[in-house]
Amino acid sequence: MTAVSTAQATGTVDIMIPVYNEERALPGCVEVLHRFLTEQFPFDWSIVVVDNASTDRTMEVAGELARKYERVRVHHLDRKGRGLALRESWGSSEAAVVVYMDVDLSTGLDGLLPLVAPLLNGHSDLAIGSRLAPGSRTVRGPRRELVSRAYNALIRLTHGARFSDAQCGFKAARTEVVRPLLGQARDEAWFFDTELLLLAEHNGLRVHEVPVDWVEDVDSRVDVVGTAIDDVKGLIRVARAKANGTALVNGLPRRPLPRAIHPDAVLSRSEGGLSWQVLSFAVIGVISTLANLALYGAFRLWWPVLAANLAALVITTLFNTEANRRFTFTARNTSRGKTHLQGLVVFGLYFAFTSTALLVLHAVSPDPPRALELVVLLGSSALGTVGRFFLLRSWVFRRAERKDDV
Repeated sequence: MTAVSTAQATGTVDIMIPVYNEERALPGCVEVLHRFLTEQFPFDWSIVVVDNASTDRTMEVAGELARKYERVRVHHLDRKGRGLALRESWGSSEAAVVVYMDVDLSTGLDGLLPLVAPLLNGHSDLAIGSRLAPGSRTVRGPRRELVSRAYNALIRLTHGARFSDAQCGFKAARTEVVRPLLGQARDEAWFFDTELLLLAEHNGLRVHEVPVDWVEDVDSRVDVVGTAIDDVKGLIRVARAKANGTALVNGLPRRPLPRAIHPDAVLSRSEGGLSWQVLSFAVIGVISTLANLALYGAFRLWWPVLAANLAALVITTLFNTEANRRFTFTARNTSRGKTHLQGLVVFGLYFAFTSTALLVLHAVSPDPPRALELVVLLGSSALGTVGRFFLLRSWVFRRAERKDDV
C-alpha cells in the first residue's frame, strides 16, 4: 500500500473555525463546509468551532450546529485571541492533521485537499494557503492588497522568509510537529500565524504552499492599523529569539537528508563543497564590493573618510552575510547569539583593516586623489574579503555545517 493510500485509510483531519461574535456567519459556514467535506473530502474529518469568548449568541448557535451535524464539535474559550484559539484547539486535537480556516470562507475549498495531502503522506510539516503565490486568484480592495504585500515583503526582508503569505486564514499542520511549536509561540492574536511559520522555517521544517482563490469579505473583525503595529513588534521579538537561541524548539521530528532511491544513480561528489563555497562567496563578494564602492563614493560627498567607509560597510555587510548564510554555507538555521557575535567580530576586523589602509594612505598623502583612495579601498577590501571567507568558513559557520551534515 502506498503512503497516500495508507493516509487515506488512517488519516484523520480536524478543521478548526475560530469565531468571535459570528452568530450571523457561523451557520452558513458550517453548512457549506460540512456539505463539501461529506461529498468531496476523502479523509476522516471533524469540524471544530472554537469560540473566542463571544458576547453574542455565537456559543448557542455553535451548540445547535453540533447537535444538528454529527461531525461538528464545539471548543469554548474564556479569553479572546485567534492565536490562543489555535494553540488550545490544535494542541488538544488527537487528529493526524489539524487545519484552520476563517469563518467567512474567503478561501476556496478546492484548496483544502492540496493543503492536507502533503502532510498526511509525510512530505511536508506545515501547509499554508497563499494569495500571493503564482497561480493564486484574489478579489479584494487595493488597501488590503497593499497592506498584505507590504507586510509579507517586510517579513522576507527582515527574516529571509521563503513563504509568500503569512496571514491567509487557511493553514494546516501535522499534529506531532505543531505541538512543540505551539509551546514556543507566544502570540495569542493575529501575529500567531507569522510567528509559527518563522519558527517552523528556523527549525528546518518543510512548509508547503498552495495557491488559492480568495474573495474578500468586508465584514471583518480585523483592526488593520492595530494589527500592523503588533505584527512589527512581533517580528522584532522573533528576531531577538533567533539571535539568542531561544527560537530553537526541542522535540521536533528530524527530517532525514535527501538520498537517491535509484540503485544505479550517479551521485555528485561531496568534495565539491569547498569549490562551490569559493565560487558562491566570490560572486557575492564581487557584488558586495561594487556596492560598497558605489556607496562609499556617494557618502564621501557629505561625510569624512571613516564615516563613509563605516556606513557603506554596514549596509553591504548586512546583505553579504545573509547571502552567504543562505547560499554559500547553507546555514539558514544558525541565527544564534554566538553566531551573530562572531559575525560582528569578523566585521570589526574587516572594518579595521580597510580603515587602516585608508588612514595610512592619508598619512602618506594628506590630500590623495579620489581615484587613488578608491584603488586603496578596493585592494584592502579584496584582501579583507579573503580573510573574511576563511573566518566565516572555519569559525562562524564551522559548527553549523557539521550539524547540517549529520
